[in-house]
Amino acid sequence: MRNFSRLRVTLVLPACLLAVAGFPAYGAGTAPAAVPRPLHIEFDKIPTLTFPPTTAYCLANYGLHCYQPFQLERAYNLKPLREAGIDGRGRTIVIVDSFGSPTIEHDLQVFDQTFGLPDPPSLTIIQPAGPVPPFDPTNSDMTGWAAETTLDVEWAHVFAPGAAILLVETPVSETEGVQGFPEIVKAENYVIDHDLGDVISQSFGATEETFPSKDSLLDLRSAFKNAAAHKVTVLGASGDLGATDYELNGSDIYPMPVNSWPSSDPLVTSVGGTMLTLDDSGKRLAPDVVWNDAYGAGGGGVSAVFHRPEFQDRVRKVVGPDRGTPDISMSAACDGFVVFYYTFIPGREGYHLVCGTSEASPEFAGIVAMADQAAGRRLGHLGPKLYELSKRSLIDITQGNNSFGPFTNSDGKTYTVTGYDAGPGYDLASGLGTLDATRFVRALAEGDGGDD
Repeated sequence: MRNFSRLRVTLVLPACLLAVAGFPAYGAGTAPAAVPRPLHIEFDKIPTLTFPPTTAYCLANYGLHCYQPFQLERAYNLKPLREAGIDGRGRTIVIVDSFGSPTIEHDLQVFDQTFGLPDPPSLTIIQPAGPVPPFDPTNSDMTGWAAETTLDVEWAHVFAPGAAILLVETPVSETEGVQGFPEIVKAENYVIDHDLGDVISQSFGATEETFPSKDSLLDLRSAFKNAAAHKVTVLGASGDLGATDYELNGSDIYPMPVNSWPSSDPLVTSVGGTMLTLDDSGKRLAPDVVWNDAYGAGGGGVSAVFHRPEFQDRVRKVVGPDRGTPDISMSAACDGFVVFYYTFIPGREGYHLVCGTSEASPEFAGIVAMADQAAGRRLGHLGPKLYELSKRSLIDITQGNNSFGPFTNSDGKTYTVTGYDAGPGYDLASGLGTLDATRFVRALAEGDGGDD
């Protein structure tokens, strides 16, 4: 199952109506067109904004919430960390994307100036798996990945403005099944072998069932094993179609629960999606819930490939014998878009709105970078550490579900995939829940464990 942060949301008239990757909200009766693999959903048909919109502006014009960096900084309680000098400094966040963006350096600089963020210590771009083809702004695959790259870089930087950023671009687009993954694995192994980063964020994925065989998927795990051996944390977005995901044709959606890799890999921390309801200042107006709106839902479920890892033994009643996802969740909802800035499409230079678990993964990468800084060392594979955190170190998500549908496939049939409900403790819609950054970073760095 692919991560769907990269899905496109198209605005149609009237302005309050949206379509995701070709199907207007649930049940509109049209099959989604194939989209590039990144896991983001973007308004791509509204006029480009020359200013960063406020929440009030988005509600008035689109009927949806949207947020700027300072609002999520408040919502996740980042201020005490900043005051203590915990901002990811001395650490490097690795962003991996097919193709990358030709304007990312300029776009990040404008984004930072707009929102009063410092420049990162460095933004380095490498292509260890081979040169990326020349950028074509009329190629929707390339522009989709450029948007993904921009989202990943800008919002990882929001959460850890003191961390260096290493953007790793690969020359083949990742799609369902194996395509694109050999290059991604090669690039990630290069980063790990050369000690170039501390946490790797992956806002992409492919449905487990789209691989030719179980072995063809397992053969792609070398970078994750390498990362675990070198204490490098690896993250994966859990997907944007709730308990289901795309079929191999990249258009139809599986009519039953499925999961996506690499999010489903036990060596990867799976980051799911929540919906935040904030006012213009960033104050919460309601508790966070599982992301599930008219345009997508946070991925989650059990793996068809991986057995339950030892660190999930304490939640065996929920996951059964299989690996369950997500592990933790952060902001991803489309009714809660975040603002980002790009200039790689002529005529569309400016501020845009984006959502999806591709947002959640880089946000959490910033959290990990700060935890590494606070600990004075790499924390490495987070699975065992997350599930040992005490309840006071996490914020439980108890409302919502990740059911998805109705949607209509190319067979003309309409389906709804029943997902999983949030509830007290771990669940397959939100994982362990979400976090207060100050409390969570300190607990993770200090190894706060045990139930209370």
